[in-house]
Amino acid sequence: MGKRIRISNETLNCYGTWVRTDGVDLSQYERNPVLLWMHERGCVIGMVKDIRRENGEITGEPWFDDVREESRMARQQWEKGTLRMGSPNFDILELSEDPALLKPGQTCPTVTRSKLVEYSMVDIGGNDDNISLIYEGKPLKLSKGDGSHSLPLLKKNNNQKTTPEMNNEEMKAVALMLGLTDAATLTDVQKKINLLLEYQRANGVLQAEKEKLEKELDGLKLSGITALVDSAIGEGKISADRKDHFISLGKSVGAESLPCALPPYWPGNPEEPYMREATRNGRMCRRRSSS
Repeated sequence: MGKRIRISNETLNCYGTWVRTDGVDLSQYERNPVLLWMHERGCVIGMVKDIRRENGEITGEPWFDDVREESRMARQQWEKGTLRMGSPNFDILELSEDPALLKPGQTCPTVTRSKLVEYSMVDIGGNDDNISLIYEGKPLKLSKGDGSHSLPLLKKNNNQKTTPEMNNEEMKAVALMLGLTDAATLTDVQKKINLLLEYQRANGVLQAEKEKLEKELDGLKLSGITALVDSAIGEGKISADRKDHFISLGKSVGAESLPCALPPYWPGNPEEPYMREATRNGRMCRRRSSS
């Protein structure tokens, strides 16, 4: 299984809104999951495989067909880690001003229903989570006053629950707590919070993976120790009723040291007292020189 890439999540984006994950229609894209270069129509560099919607985000596995030069370049840079960002293109189907769906700092209605049109590999995204939106058939732009299309702003009224705004002193205090300067803007604070939340999520994933690997390693070690003890029992070096004892010993001293405590471990052996002491202290056993 190759490296996965995030297609979308529910963090606040640079358009002042966020895309609800369970409201994204993937049906059309899953039938033709083309991977474009820089949102350029006709510049297909591969496809997105194994698309998953889980834990509040949508992810997939980029696959490059190596047909075009852009595809070969993108694959090499993706494998080396220099190309890390992708960008989904959503067609907005429904917006909501429901106060329950508003996030701190949100300025535009929430995208509750949308359709994934295409996904592209990009060099530098427009924001941390880098998405492209289409509203009323036109691509949204971040610039203002140039005739570009944009989302409607939230309508403030007496019945709507709005997010309280921080004053300058509160903003400075929060910025400093986040490791920013006192000149940081609300956007800077939001980006930092989103980054910390992402670190927290990634840390949880890594911790779960670490615990899983540790359990697997412990299982492999126990299997090796058990195999050594079973072999010793089969060869008559130890009795079967001592199996649990030697398995516990193996867990303590390790599979590498356990064979030293096994042969020739029988009653009456002249080295038995030394070997028993070595067993108790968890030391590697050694043969005494014969005199």
